[in-house]
Amino acid sequence: MMKKLILFAMALCVLTACKDAPKNGADGPAAAPDTFYHSTVTTNKADARQQPATADSQNAADRKPAIKMMELPAPLNDRPERILRRKAYTTSYNSTTKNPNWVAWHLTKSHTYGSHQRSKEVFHEDEQVAAPRATDWDYYNSRYDRGHMCPAGDNKWDEQAMNQTFLFTNICPQNHGLNKYEWNDLEIMCRDWARQYGAVDIVCGPIYYGQGEQKTVGKNRVWVPDAFFKVVLCRQGQPKAIGFIYRNEGRKQHLADAVHTVDEIERLTGIDFFPALDDDIENRVEAKAELSKW
Repeated sequence: MMKKLILFAMALCVLTACKDAPKNGADGPAAAPDTFYHSTVTTNKADARQQPATADSQNAADRKPAIKMMELPAPLNDRPERILRRKAYTTSYNSTTKNPNWVAWHLTKSHTYGSHQRSKEVFHEDEQVAAPRATDWDYYNSRYDRGHMCPAGDNKWDEQAMNQTFLFTNICPQNHGLNKYEWNDLEIMCRDWARQYGAVDIVCGPIYYGQGEQKTVGKNRVWVPDAFFKVVLCRQGQPKAIGFIYRNEGRKQHLADAVHTVDEIERLTGIDFFPALDDDIENRVEAKAELSKW
């Protein structure tokens, strides 16, 4: 009899424990696992926001990897600057000169090819910047070309990239002879280097010597540069860099005479190029300009 009572008491305890035990689910012991689950989902959503959601955005990410930002100069504090990101390039716009301070882009081998061609009349003002700003009428009868900084020839790979090179925030008043010959030849040479090395980083822009009254064109008083610079960095293999300065005039200028070190152009323009490089590499490559090594 006592044995049966003991067994009955044990069975009653087991039943009571099962009844009081929480079930798995919303009311169950999933408090800790559920917290972990939501934490995981939140993290995944955050990661998803950083990942491209479509094939087009994946292509955009491929065109603009983080390393591409290596071409950007340091911020400017001594003049107006508004940074404008385009599909293929970045421009530092100056509201006083109505010109870019500089335009920078990462030119890859694949971007030197393409079927998209420039239209005859596609220059247009950039409505992202406040008026007064450069317009097509400012160049009418000015005797200056609408000179590209990031060239249309570097952007045949994409229709939007091509069209954006015709924004006036990528344009400066440029002598016709320079635009047609030396500047064009330099653009072609940079494309050749991109094909040879796989990619190059390029920055170019206007130079103002500040001697005498500043020449302007149009009713919006777009500044006419005295010269133009271009600096090129190759990070493939042994890094190297080279710079060029061309006077904004029509007289023939020899390539060898236009070669300068990046350091020299930094001193002349007040712009710090390629600051994302390791200091040792930056100091070394910016102190030399050997055209024969390219």
